[in-house]
Amino acid sequence: MALPTGLQQPPRLYGLDIETDTSVDGLDPRLSAIVAIALSTESGSSVWMGEEAESLQHLEERLASLEPGVVVTWNGSGFDLPFLSWRAAHCGVPLSLRIFPAGSLSKRRALPGHRSSYRATWGAHGHLDAYLAWRDLPSEKGLPMGLKAVARRRGLNPIQVDRRQIHLLEEEQLLNYVASDAEVARELAIMRWSDISDRIDSVPDTDEQGDGQPFLLQASATPNQTGTDNADRDR
Repeated sequence: MALPTGLQQPPRLYGLDIETDTSVDGLDPRLSAIVAIALSTESGSSVWMGEEAESLQHLEERLASLEPGVVVTWNGSGFDLPFLSWRAAHCGVPLSLRIFPAGSLSKRRALPGHRSSYRATWGAHGHLDAYLAWRDLPSEKGLPMGLKAVARRRGLNPIQVDRRQIHLLEEEQLLNYVASDAEVARELAIMRWSDISDRIDSVPDTDEQGDGQPFLLQASATPNQTGTDNADRDR
């Protein structure tokens, strides 16, 4: 799937963020469910919480209803997209998300149970990991690259919580938090679009994995052995 790059004006951008159950290891899709999903568009944000399979289905339907554009994540190549893909397969929810192993795109370790980061498309939409794109800008060299840190440097005001205790948030707090992350990821992509548009994922025309699901290590030793701590997940 080829999307135009080097565009001065961004196409339709859709910020995406998920939150996971931190009452267990919230970084491991084999253990933790997705508890909130946010999708940010130019007309506002949609948030789905509650029953996981229903939230995944709502996300798929919403993306299918939107004009072709680019799904923007922050560390989505290493976290959000493989997590979504694995949980959807676990719940029996078909997604038009297709992900392809891409080696060590991120300096962060791979998601537990995975060997690599991923490039992706979602239906008619491309994907841009704004974290990877911002990280490689000369102006950001040597600076903290968590989503909140970059947002504050650029004059945005993201909501911040203790990411180790997502499961303790009230419903409204969780809703506002996940929406904030999706909105901020989208705003950061817009802010430097002329510099990062060439970082839209390039993927094969044919799904080399057959079903587009992530390569999950079947013989991982113990959960969290290959993972990161929650501080690393400040997307």
